[in-house]
Amino acid sequence: MTDGDDAFRIQAAEPADRDAVIALWESCELTRWYNDPATDVSRFLEAGNAHLLVGRVNGRIVASVGLGHDGRRGWMYYLSVHPNHRGQGFARQLVRAAEIWLAEKQIPKAQLMLRGSNQAAQGFYQALGYEVQDVGVWGRWLASPGAPPEDYVQPDAEGKLDVTITYLEMTQPPAESAPGAPAGKRVALMRSEPPTVPFYRFLYNEIGRDWLWWERRALDDAALARVIANPDVEVYVLYCNGTPAGMAEIDRRYDRAVDLAYLGVVPEYLGQGLGRYLLGAALDIAWSHAPEKVTVNTCNLDHPKALTLYQRFGFQPVERVQKRIDDPRMTGLIPPV
Repeated sequence: MTDGDDAFRIQAAEPADRDAVIALWESCELTRWYNDPATDVSRFLEAGNAHLLVGRVNGRIVASVGLGHDGRRGWMYYLSVHPNHRGQGFARQLVRAAEIWLAEKQIPKAQLMLRGSNQAAQGFYQALGYEVQDVGVWGRWLASPGAPPEDYVQPDAEGKLDVTITYLEMTQPPAESAPGAPAGKRVALMRSEPPTVPFYRFLYNEIGRDWLWWERRALDDAALARVIANPDVEVYVLYCNGTPAGMAEIDRRYDRAVDLAYLGVVPEYLGQGLGRYLLGAALDIAWSHAPEKVTVNTCNLDHPKALTLYQRFGFQPVERVQKRIDDPRMTGLIPPV
């Protein structure tokens, strides 16, 4: 830890921290549909053999780790550091603080469970002296977790997804003018020239998480920077009441065609008319470059209304392709639910 107003300070969580801790877990994509985060926070706060540590900077919770023990072995859960505060050693400090708490309870061994796809976490714990144990974790539900969300796409037994990709194009601008911004909202569309890699990843991951956007997640920072810094790749950010609410990426690297590479709205702004506004504005920009055609593609993993929306604006399907891909939630590109 360091001294000063911006020091990282580790403390025991309090009931008043519940919402902030849940928001942190969500920002780190640690929540799952079958685990209620509010219930988990309560267990850490109230159970006699459990504990919840939080790390604060300027009084704000930016990290956490949950703890529990059975009198013989200790367990760590929900180790998390907000994306804006990573790379400063906070996770390492939290693990050490967790180990101290367990040692004070006379617990001789600390353990945790990691998904096999989480290579980054494996390297982190190995550097701290943790080793893979020669045992397997077995379990079964004693209480039904309920059904997954209706839009949850289930992989097959091999961890694969069957994807139907529809390619669309339009050869002339839409007959109707682009729709205006939804009433009662302060909306602005600004080009990011170019976006920083962290900001782009924030938008891409937030907008595409539920639709399993994975291609740009697979690029390292250098490769991604080369794409988004290309002058023929235009990234426009939709702001609603001052908050980033959507993104449109226009790719002009093709001969005589402009492609709408990515277009979407963050989950909190879905169903408010912003998608229609963003698509109309993006098409105006695309056609301003006088291409022979504008193209876009969508698939069965996207928003269920995406195909209909594109067709409503004048796109026509020209090809459908079937693909079988690795589920990005199984490979670790997208944290599984």
